[in-house]
Amino acid sequence: MHANAITFQNPVAKIYDTLPPPLEELDEVLAVMFTGPCQPTKKDLQCTPLLVRRKQISKALEWLKLNHSDYFDIGISQENLSQYPLSDAPVVIDYHQSIINREREATSVHDNEEEIGTEEGPCTFVVQGLTGEEYSTMSLEAIKARALKHLTSNKKIMFAGHSQQPNSIYNNPQLFPAMLPWLFPYGLGGIGNDMIPHNISTMAHKRLLLMYHDK
Repeated sequence: MHANAITFQNPVAKIYDTLPPPLEELDEVLAVMFTGPCQPTKKDLQCTPLLVRRKQISKALEWLKLNHSDYFDIGISQENLSQYPLSDAPVVIDYHQSIINREREATSVHDNEEEIGTEEGPCTFVVQGLTGEEYSTMSLEAIKARALKHLTSNKKIMFAGHSQQPNSIYNNPQLFPAMLPWLFPYGLGGIGNDMIPHNISTMAHKRLLLMYHDK
């Protein structure tokens, strides 16, 4: 499989110069949806990535500030940290119970079926919401119209701009550490960096990176 990708630098300093963000901002941009016959249990809410532990966030930010080249000047807000739970989900939990598996807003006026299902044979899997396939069949004008309707309805959005010029994939050792910080926790070790003691080709370096057991 071959593909082309263009990367742009995000103005992280203009978005956040202090971490972690206030809890009310996190609640506006983060949403996790559970679908099922019952309300999520306390055990469900303590699973990754829902579980947030204030002490671990503080330790991780302090480590990044000391060890990661891109976090050395970041501010750590103790006031924001105090808003986070000791060991719980950091966002508001809303539970909406429904006795049927149909969305009233998405059904036709001529649709009299109470539920989507089958009385015999394999049970069909119901998918709700918009998918990438739906957008792929829409024209650019239709997508713009959908986005404009979302905006004019005063619904929430999150937008982060990017630089005017794309990042170069050549002679840019910080490209992959900036894109994949979980693979480069120190912000070092990018392809073509000056700290490599021996000459190694770009292809060989990428193959070595792909050999990580947790890739």
